[in-house]
Amino acid sequence: MRTDSSPGTLPAREHLPADAAGTPVLDVVIPVYNEEKDLQPCVRRLHDHLTRTFPYPFRITIADNASTDSTPDVARLLESRVPEVRSFRLEQKGRGRALRTVWSASEAPILAYMDVDLSTDLNALLPLVAPLISGHSDLAIGSRLARSSRVVRGAKREFISRSYNLILRGSLQARFSDAQCGFKAIRRDVAQLLLPLVEDTGWFFDTEMLVLAERAGLRIHEVPVDWVDDPDSTVHIVKTATDDLKGVWRVGRALATGSLPLDRLTRPFGDDPRDREIMDVPKGLARQLVGFCVVGGLSTLFYLLLYSGFRQFSGSQTANALALLVSAVANTAANRRLTFGVRGRAGAVRHQAQGLVVFGIGLALTSGSLLALDAATSDPAHATELAVLVAANLAATVLRFLLFRAWVFPDRRGDEEPETRHRVQPSTGPAASPTYPAPGPLPQRPHAPSRNSATTRFRAGEAADGTVGVPPLERSREWGRDATIRLQPVRPHETDPGDAR
Repeated sequence: MRTDSSPGTLPAREHLPADAAGTPVLDVVIPVYNEEKDLQPCVRRLHDHLTRTFPYPFRITIADNASTDSTPDVARLLESRVPEVRSFRLEQKGRGRALRTVWSASEAPILAYMDVDLSTDLNALLPLVAPLISGHSDLAIGSRLARSSRVVRGAKREFISRSYNLILRGSLQARFSDAQCGFKAIRRDVAQLLLPLVEDTGWFFDTEMLVLAERAGLRIHEVPVDWVDDPDSTVHIVKTATDDLKGVWRVGRALATGSLPLDRLTRPFGDDPRDREIMDVPKGLARQLVGFCVVGGLSTLFYLLLYSGFRQFSGSQTANALALLVSAVANTAANRRLTFGVRGRAGAVRHQAQGLVVFGIGLALTSGSLLALDAATSDPAHATELAVLVAANLAATVLRFLLFRAWVFPDRRGDEEPETRHRVQPSTGPAASPTYPAPGPLPQRPHAPSRNSATTRFRAGEAADGTVGVPPLERSREWGRDATIRLQPVRPHETDPGDAR
């Protein structure tokens, strides 16, 4: 898993910016490998649908994954005959590699992809990209597992798909419903920052992208789709499933160790109501209280179980001390990760040491309550001991939260310099744009190749302009915020008579 720093912070969401008039708003990528029979009818059908229903300029990009049949010839033929079609040839296989390469080189503000079999009903395409065009969402996915979806497929594929998504929910805490549907879209500005963090180049690529996007606080829009299984699919189920499980393990380990710099992308949008400053309400207090209460409830149950177990062979004071010590270590670790969002191993020993000090205060409270109980009665019942300990633990819990928040895990963001917070400044006029840290001068992006030009060939990891090793953000940041234009819908009957559509 990559551990390099994220290349920047996403700007606030805006209604679809574009470079200039004539730039395609949507670029639909179709990854193919040895699809000489299905490619032409697929592209023709998709082109016809977009011409009739999509109100903005579009492009269809064929990403050939090192096909060994006549697929490259079919792709070049379509490119020469259909103005909105482009063809890219990659010399290495891998759906993720194809999407990363083409998306990184595309100048369209909305990037999408779909499988060549068009198993998903194309009527879902406009609902898929509309939230991205409006600026409401960052990614969009088609879901075959939504309640209103209508799906036709065999029991084997149904079982595999649902099992895989259950694994994602259980192991990576994913909240999206369908990771494998070949019908997804992403805003280009989001892709520029998110794709460098995605390592997989095969079928696990989009799952990894969704997990990282969700953990980074990006908004994922789901569209129920109608989907009919392709019985002639060339996907190797066993190999794909094995690779996916390896990917789940790799991503889960990276998230658990905090090696991914997702904090650089965490909720970077200025229109999020949770980012608003409210007087007399500490930032994040509500979320921290909920997390602390959940962890505290589980810790109390764990403590009581330990106390009951230790009480079988020791006195009440010894059992209480041992149970508190073990549960305190677990409580500090859980609150560190879940309540206060501290990831990685940095400062873990210091946090545990401070947690033991807090544990000492809790021990004093609970031990004092037991001493008071012993003074009141010489042989208290076990149920009475537990009731007294619960009351003492409640008092210790309130004090523990205050100490954790103010001393062990204090919020240091208020100490940052104002220019490092990357907060969006309020607009001062109707046409004012958000202000951002100056990125510095960058080379001008070359114009996109002509639609009727010959097939563009490049290696994976190399952009269409020939630059190698330059992060996508640096190659395309000139797609600037000052280049925003007002988009006007283009209806089929309003096109120029000479237009091929």
